[in-house]
Amino acid sequence: MKRIVTLLFLLIFIPKINAQEYFPNNEGVRNKNNNYTAFTNAKIFVTPTQIIEKGTLLIQNGKVIAAGTSVNIPKNTITVNLDGKSIYPSFIDMYTSFGMDKPKKTEGNRQSQSYDTKREGYYWNEHIRSEVNAYDNFKYDQPKAEELLKAGFGVVGTHVQDGIARGTGSLIALNNSDQSNRLLTAKISNHFGFTRSATSNQAYPSSLMGMMALLRQVNHDLKWYKNGNAETKDLSLAALAENEKLIQIFATEDKLNSMRASKIAKEFGLNYIMKGIGNEFERIEEIKNTNAQFIIPINFPEAYDVSDPNQANQMELKDLRFWNQAPTNLKVLTDNGIVFALTTDKLKKTEDFRTNLLRAIQYGFDKTKALEALTTVPASLLGKSNEIGSLKIGNYANFIITSGEIFNDQTKIYENWVQGSKYVVNDINVKDIRGEYDLTIADKKYKWKITGEIETPKSEVNTADSKKLSSKLSISNNWISNVLKSTDSTQTKFTRLIGYIEDVQTLSGKAILFDGNEVKWSANKIAPFVKPVDSLKLQKNNVIMATTFPNVAYGNDKKPTTKTLLFKNATVWTNEKEGIIEETDVLVKNGKIAAIGKNLSDASATIIDAKGKHLTSGIIDEHSHIAISNGVNEGGHNSSAEVSIQDVVNSEDINIYRELAGGVTTSQLLHGSANPIGGQSAIVKWKWGQDADEMLYKNQPKFIKFALGENVKQSNWGNINPTRFPQTRMGVEQVFTDYFQRAKEYDLAWKNYNSKKGKGNAPRVDLDLQTVAEILNKERFISCHSYVQSEILMLMNVANKFNFRVNTFTHILEGYKVADKMKEHGVGASTFSDWWAYKFEVNDAIPYNGPIMHNAGLVVAYNSDDAEMSRRLNQEAAKAVKYGDVSEEDAWKFVTLNPAKLLHIDDKVGSIKVGKDADIVLWNNNPLSIYAKAEKTLIEGIVYYDVQKDEQQRVAIAKERNELIGQLLQEKNKGATTQEPKRKEKKEYHCDTLELE
Repeated sequence: MKRIVTLLFLLIFIPKINAQEYFPNNEGVRNKNNNYTAFTNAKIFVTPTQIIEKGTLLIQNGKVIAAGTSVNIPKNTITVNLDGKSIYPSFIDMYTSFGMDKPKKTEGNRQSQSYDTKREGYYWNEHIRSEVNAYDNFKYDQPKAEELLKAGFGVVGTHVQDGIARGTGSLIALNNSDQSNRLLTAKISNHFGFTRSATSNQAYPSSLMGMMALLRQVNHDLKWYKNGNAETKDLSLAALAENEKLIQIFATEDKLNSMRASKIAKEFGLNYIMKGIGNEFERIEEIKNTNAQFIIPINFPEAYDVSDPNQANQMELKDLRFWNQAPTNLKVLTDNGIVFALTTDKLKKTEDFRTNLLRAIQYGFDKTKALEALTTVPASLLGKSNEIGSLKIGNYANFIITSGEIFNDQTKIYENWVQGSKYVVNDINVKDIRGEYDLTIADKKYKWKITGEIETPKSEVNTADSKKLSSKLSISNNWISNVLKSTDSTQTKFTRLIGYIEDVQTLSGKAILFDGNEVKWSANKIAPFVKPVDSLKLQKNNVIMATTFPNVAYGNDKKPTTKTLLFKNATVWTNEKEGIIEETDVLVKNGKIAAIGKNLSDASATIIDAKGKHLTSGIIDEHSHIAISNGVNEGGHNSSAEVSIQDVVNSEDINIYRELAGGVTTSQLLHGSANPIGGQSAIVKWKWGQDADEMLYKNQPKFIKFALGENVKQSNWGNINPTRFPQTRMGVEQVFTDYFQRAKEYDLAWKNYNSKKGKGNAPRVDLDLQTVAEILNKERFISCHSYVQSEILMLMNVANKFNFRVNTFTHILEGYKVADKMKEHGVGASTFSDWWAYKFEVNDAIPYNGPIMHNAGLVVAYNSDDAEMSRRLNQEAAKAVKYGDVSEEDAWKFVTLNPAKLLHIDDKVGSIKVGKDADIVLWNNNPLSIYAKAEKTLIEGIVYYDVQKDEQQRVAIAKERNELIGQLLQEKNKGATTQEPKRKEKKEYHCDTLELE
């Protein structure tokens, strides 16, 4: 029955292939070969799961005609017997820059930065390059093509890897024989990434949060443009509109960035295929929840040379651990049902692809899934399953011929056929002469042992009395040549053997002796070649370290959960009218403070003896810059109100754990002070081990960072001073006035449009002005970086002019001079305890600033603006007692209830009160004491820091480091390639930090 179906298909299909060409040929002489080629007796993988034993693959004109066990072979067919060999579909790499010139990086510094584009007819931001098309820049790279062909690849997707919107990608067949058929699809994919264009000096965006804001703005502008609102054509937006239906690929290059790109995709109804980096296993649950498909590289890190203890000590546990765990990534992705293709991207050498893939298989990656990730999956993701990725009838004849199972490290790729054109990787006709022979040269007897690879065998020849002769063996086109060298006390003697291999059991030929005489030689096989056991199987897998949440030092074995806890006999700092009450119980249940009083009980509660200890609400840091990814400042514009710290919270920053150890439970993460109008802030609860979205304070009030002074006008940015406006303090005022006026007009335009129930053309969505308008509408609060009294008064005057109130002046080191005016305006103060004289505009700062403003009736908080200070804010609060004779209770409120009031979250946190969130800290001493240590830190009833667990973790970390160093030393001893240990210095952000991580 199968044969009948095949014959019927051939009757239908063959006439189409042989259809007469009716168009002229102006390219020269061209003879079309309509012969068939049949590959018989092979194990054929039509797909990774459809396998034919002893089958025949029939191809013609670069296409698969049939594959089966009973294929009818036409007369005009070249037949190739592949007995004992296998045929697989050629691999597909859908993410490369094959044939693309590397973008030339624009040389420049801050002074040479541009703030506006000089391009005409394109989008206003030069990092949006959606008009770029890969096929316009493509040049076939023969050497690189050969690298990929040798690795088994037949088709690649390629694009220019430059910018945030990168333009379209093309699909290329690695056909070294016929250039006319190489371009399979000119525009198949549309590309994006979180990197600036190397070819542009345009300053914005300079940070990750700026890139996310720009992507949002582009998507809003695209919708506006498609509705016909633009007066002139924008080639970048036009290209985005034209390419919307292409495959959308986003190079995230990190697990956290994959979640960020997914966030944008959900906002705008997009479907990105994420190009990851190999660390997805560390956040597999969140990766799975993106519902995205992935392209995954397998550039596992080389082992570190830790033989020098001093260098080894520089390594962070997370880097040692990642080396150990990285090979499991593909297995973890598979086990969690995530669809992914594989790529050679990020590899130093293409040949490392196979080595790393075999290693991943050794660590549990399923072989069938591996083949799918290289064939059917990328074909499906590209929408090309009917052309590539399998050997189904009608598909391109893209296949590799191998000596055996493709994922055995002893298997050889003989040929890689692309569109029916053969590329020879290794000579398939080389006969295997390996084994042991009795060698006779004239009348002399020898023992001959041939080992090594089939194409490059190694030879060992010994005389009858076991003297070893030097032997150099080579094979070419089945001609054998072996040069024997014997050294005696008088001279060196050479004997040269040549012969043609007909029967591998009996070899023979002519020998030319050292004296020039010719004789015959023969060799009879007496023992077969014994193939070495798979070398990968010989290697013992390293013990894989457990993944923690987060996967760094002090990460949790599992995500912590809420429990019912009863603190007994504590000294409770309520921050309420009850004040400080001694020998008191506090019940925590369902994440809330359930009861406060004497002799409380609950049968379900875990009892915590707090006698002699102090229980407080968690510390709240109104001004922090920790746990932010890739930039705290977006200083390319004088207003960057559209950017949001919420987009770039780094839930894996070790500073989070340190904050918890210092009793900090909540922080406001602020944009820096590089520009007058900064970005939107993030209020976070430090839920160590949870993802960034879980850390964000639920339904948080909206805040934005403003700034005044030296940083804004760039007077302390070094000798290379940018020329961005403003350059003076009076210029700063004009920026505020200008933006508030524009935002007022923008807001009015939208209100008029909405009042007409959407009739007419909608105004263009401007995320910058939209955010500033929220301030005017009293929907967003300002936290303003400030120092000098004149500027403090200036911003309050601007606010009065536009009928809103400044919420918080932060730093505010001259606040004591204008406390009365601040009280009148209704603004709060978040200041430093005793920082002064670290730059010119701080010369008048005094340590009595906080207490003076407090005594004037202002809500006063102490903040950190510093990763180190933030974990000692309890001691900062104590300085209010020293410098201003503030009561201990009120001083404690400087870092708990008062910042909660400034952030408008005091209804949930900031004090110990029934019904509030159980964000509390148990101290071993008076919290204002320098001897006080946090023993337990809870957020919503979950213990995120415990001093006893911390001690256990220190021991476990030391043990794990020692085990990993042992594994690394073993790798070096086995001859593995190693790299020098390097400590990755983490950039700690402050208000004026301009650099990225």
